[in-house]
Amino acid sequence: MTAWSRAVAGDPRFQHAVLSLIVLNAVVMGLETSPALAAVYAPAFWWFHALVQAAFVVEMSIRLAAHGARPAAFFRDGWNTFDFAVVAAALVPAVGPLATIARLARILRIARLVSTVPELRLIVGTMLRSIPAMGHVLMLLGLLLYGYAIVGVSLFGSHDPARWGSLGRALMTLFEVMTLEGWVEMMEASLAASPWAWIFYVSFIVVTVFIVVNLFIAVVINNLDATKAAEAAAAQPAGDLAGRLRLLKEELAALEAHVRQERIGS
Repeated sequence: MTAWSRAVAGDPRFQHAVLSLIVLNAVVMGLETSPALAAVYAPAFWWFHALVQAAFVVEMSIRLAAHGARPAAFFRDGWNTFDFAVVAAALVPAVGPLATIARLARILRIARLVSTVPELRLIVGTMLRSIPAMGHVLMLLGLLLYGYAIVGVSLFGSHDPARWGSLGRALMTLFEVMTLEGWVEMMEASLAASPWAWIFYVSFIVVTVFIVVNLFIAVVINNLDATKAAEAAAAQPAGDLAGRLRLLKEELAALEAHVRQERIGS
């Protein structure tokens, strides 16, 4: 049973079938948002979700059985734990106070696309690995915003109180400038208060938008390389073990053939 489950779980056709089911589930959930379709096809939608949930339970059972007498090894992989939690949460009956949890669990099925597609897993792993370094970049960005906000209140607060009248309003204005939306109109309004206002806006955009954003990109790229290296290192021992097992099997077969020849000769 374990060997069969391991063969099925590792079969690309099984993995593609699960991926197709997740995508189909996402499409149907999108169709359910239409009140007209939901009113007409409500029973069909209910049966579809029941069949999908049954299929996911079978999938989890096969993947767990593939680990044989060591089911705990299945949960050592965070993605396996995520898949199991999503499938288990969807078993909650959608009635009473648990209805909201059941609906959220059903929506989380779509998120299983991340755990199914290796490229998406790599992106999420990179994002999680980048969080600590992102904190330092955000700290730098916060210091820049705070400093520019104080300068903005001092220069333009009396002339344009709606945007620069207080520290909080100045921070919101600077955040809007960071999106590069409407900053030209803001600068023209500030030029009436100071002819050097363009230096304030241009320097802020250059420092925050171009430099800080490039720092974010650099952090992500560095952690992407680190994540790829970590995954390659994690896969290497498994590959070496498989190679050693293959060599041992070949040596055992050669030894058995040699013993049979000796028996025949004697």
